Formats: sequence, structure tokens, C-alpha cells
Amino acid sequence: MSEESLRQKQLVIDEIKEKFDRSVSAVVIDYMGITVAEADAMRRKLREAEVDYKVYKNTLVNRAIDGTDYAQLKEILAGPSAFAFGSDDATAPARVLNGVMKEYKKMAFKAGVIEGVFYDAAGMAQIAEIPSRDVLIAKFLGSIQNPVSGFVRVLAAIADKDEAAAPTEEPATADEKPAEEAAPAKEPATADEKPAEEAAPAEETATADEKPAEEAAPAEESATEDEKPAEEAAEKTEAE
Repeated sequence: MSEESLRQKQLVIDEIKEKFDRSVSAVVIDYMGITVAEADAMRRKLREAEVDYKVYKNTLVNRAIDGTDYAQLKEILAGPSAFAFGSDDATAPARVLNGVMKEYKKMAFKAGVIEGVFYDAAGMAQIAEIPSRDVLIAKFLGSIQNPVSGFVRVLAAIADKDEAAAPTEEPATADEKPAEEAAPAKEPATADEKPAEEAAPAEETATADEKPAEEAAPAEESATEDEKPAEEAAEKTEAE
């Protein structure tokens, strides 16, 4: 074998190693019997599920997986083999291939390794029936929400029932009258309790002794005859 051929084989072995190393699952199938058109359609479905699919020679795969977690696949590497690698969803390769096999009525599982665990053909058929991670998460969330929503409905029904059964509030009785109604009206003040301004006697009119100076002073008496003005006395003299 030429040096160039050896170099080309080594490149393929390195490629296979890289695919196994970066994958969380690898599924091996017998792909014989499908047409080119069917193979192209299958590859398209696998790409949509982010599954890498390729056909390799068994001898090269044996060398690539030697000493790795995928070494158990050596025991089934006989005859035509195709490999599907899953790097995100571990069950995606088996699930998509299983759907294609049911559709075409061709091909078959050989074996596979899912997250480090080896499964034979029967085991791979069971793995293929596991729903996708998104479906499992949706089912899990639904199983949580259903009991919670049911519990909320029960609580709401109980609250409505209690509200309907509660008696309407009766008007307050005489003994329960509010403080402002129960308190007696304030009686008018008695004579002894008259307010200071009412109890104080009105200021009496001033007595004679307390009359104001202008009232107490006697009105100026008319002048006596002796005090008559001089003009009157003068007139009398002239008359005589």
C-alpha cells in the first residue's frame, strides 16, 4: 500500500474518531435495500434533527473506536454499516431512523451506544420509542400544571360556597347603636350650671350715687331775682 493511501486512511480514521468523540450517541444500522432517492430523503430528515449520518468501512471504524467508550460496537461491525451520530439529543438518531425504517419497511438496527451505554438491536428499538426531549419537557410541565389548576379550581369553588352561605349583616340593635347615637343628647345647663356669661348679672344701671357726673350735677337753676342780669334791673328803673 502506498504512502498516500495510508495517509488517506489515517485522515478518515481521524474523522471517525472526531465524530465519536463529540457525540453523545452513535447508532449503527444495516442500510442495504434502500434506493438512492430514499437514502437522500433519510439524510434530509436526519439533518433536520441535527443528526450526522455517514457510511464507513468497518475496518476503519474498528481502528477509530479502539480503546474508547464505543469499543463494544466492534462485535457487530460485520457487513454494510452506516453510522448516525447525535451530538445534542441522545435519542434522536434512533428515533429518526426508526421512523424511516417503518416507512420504507427496509433496514434494521445493529446496535448503538447511548451516553456510554451499549444497546443491542432490541435495546435500540426500545430507545427509538422514547419521545424527544422537548416532548418530554412539555408532558412533564403539563403533568405539573394539571394538578395545580385543579387545586385552584377547588379552592375557588370553596370560596364561592362560603361566600354564598355567609349571612347578610343585620342592622344594629338598640344596644348595638353606634356610640354617637347611643350617647344622650346634652341637656341644657341648669341655673347653677349657666355659662359664665349668662350667670353673671347684667351690669345694673348706675345708682343715684353712681350717676355720671353730667347727670348728677343739678341743672343750672335760672338766675334768682337778685341775680337777674343788669339789663333787666336797668329797664325797671327807667320805667319808674
